[in-house]
Amino acid sequence: MELLSVACLCLLTWSGVTSADERGPVVVTEGSDAVLQCSLSTKQNIEKELFDWKKDFQKEVFLYDAGKHYNNGREGQDEQFKGRVSHFQDELKHGNASIIIRNTKVADSGNYTCDFPRLQPRQTFHIELVVGGILKDRRNESIPGAAQKPYVTTLKTKDGMLLQCEVYGAFPKPTVEWKDSAGNIIPANELQVSERERGGGYDIILQATVTKTDTFRCVVTQQDIDHQIYAETYVALSPLSREGFSTGSIVAAVLVTFFLTVIGCLVLVRVRHRIR
Repeated sequence: MELLSVACLCLLTWSGVTSADERGPVVVTEGSDAVLQCSLSTKQNIEKELFDWKKDFQKEVFLYDAGKHYNNGREGQDEQFKGRVSHFQDELKHGNASIIIRNTKVADSGNYTCDFPRLQPRQTFHIELVVGGILKDRRNESIPGAAQKPYVTTLKTKDGMLLQCEVYGAFPKPTVEWKDSAGNIIPANELQVSERERGGGYDIILQATVTKTDTFRCVVTQQDIDHQIYAETYVALSPLSREGFSTGSIVAAVLVTFFLTVIGCLVLVRVRHRIR
């Protein structure tokens, strides 16, 4: 490995190309701005120079050529970065070719190069950008496999209310949970988990039984693509239902009370008849 590194260094020196790496990745949260630093150690004025920023060695991020750049009429910038990238004009005289990417997206994560092709020797800087995603509904971002809004149904049972959540065609496999209005996870049973053929995603059915009046939410999370979506349902249970009484038990209690009342009345009539 050491011999290989030395060989690569010799090759770069022979070809007139030098490479500089930043100390670590630039880490930001999705939606914030990211500054990618690129400065010449000589601090020479680069207002009349050319520097070119690329992502993953192919996508045109920002190009400056003696005052002409993507924000003042030059064409060729990748659609992903249009209107979101700018440089620091006042810093060019100090050899600073840094850029700022505004309103970062998860898709902006990757390896960036800042290249000075006309300098002797040529200089190229490497910077890694990591954009941390925020869980949110990403269906409108055209992400393949992003789960659609789950289908929720309810069914009254003798033990309370049965909640059922159905998710279809999600990929990668999502986490499905039932939660109450306070965000507490409700114990549930995975009734079905099946994977469609040829990468068609996962179908999941999740059931949970609740015994209180509340708003319940079926939450579907795909952490790998920072996608989260949910559906809600409101459950209203009477006090008797919350105590675990079924409709049959209530009817039986009413009938018993009715017959006891009738028997009591008959006994009272007979007693009065005998007294007379």
